[in-house]
Amino acid sequence: MNPPNYPASLAAFISRFQLQLPQAAQMSFNVRPAAVLIPIICHPEPTLLLTRRADSLRKHAGQVAFPGGKTDAEDGSPIVTALREAQEEVAIPPQAVSVIGQLAPLDSSTGFQVTPVVGLIPPGVQFHANEAEVADVFEMPLHEALTLSRYYPLDIHRGGHSHRIYLSWYQSQFIWGLTAAIIRRLAQQVSI
Repeated sequence: MNPPNYPASLAAFISRFQLQLPQAAQMSFNVRPAAVLIPIICHPEPTLLLTRRADSLRKHAGQVAFPGGKTDAEDGSPIVTALREAQEEVAIPPQAVSVIGQLAPLDSSTGFQVTPVVGLIPPGVQFHANEAEVADVFEMPLHEALTLSRYYPLDIHRGGHSHRIYLSWYQSQFIWGLTAAIIRRLAQQVSI
């Protein structure tokens, strides 16, 4: 799947991603399926596309996220969900995305089992934020996103249970929670 026009760093990422087995999914207590697209823009120096959710949203307002959401009954697969949501949120045409695989699902704090879908997007695609859902769209260099040392652990104790979340920053953007966990898991999968 490595056409000769991919930059060497992106070709290496694709190879490592597809040759490594994803981490096994942990037992999930969440039954509501959801999916997100991990959009990788195929610039000479590849980037990761992220959004900042609208401040007016009921849940996760203002947080950095991937385009995504809950699975609709007619979706049929996490890939269909991720592509549909990416089109709704940031106008990425599904036909512009070359899906290379998916990570094992992760549980969200809001009761969803979220499947991250990794997709490559040509650099010429224009993004348009759906203002009802997305306040900002930005790109982060892929090599920076995949640097494990940029994710700081924080142990949270709530309701008699302890769990770990990860925190990171990119320029003025604060990346944490499920988004940071997904990027960190991707970084772990492709690290050699």
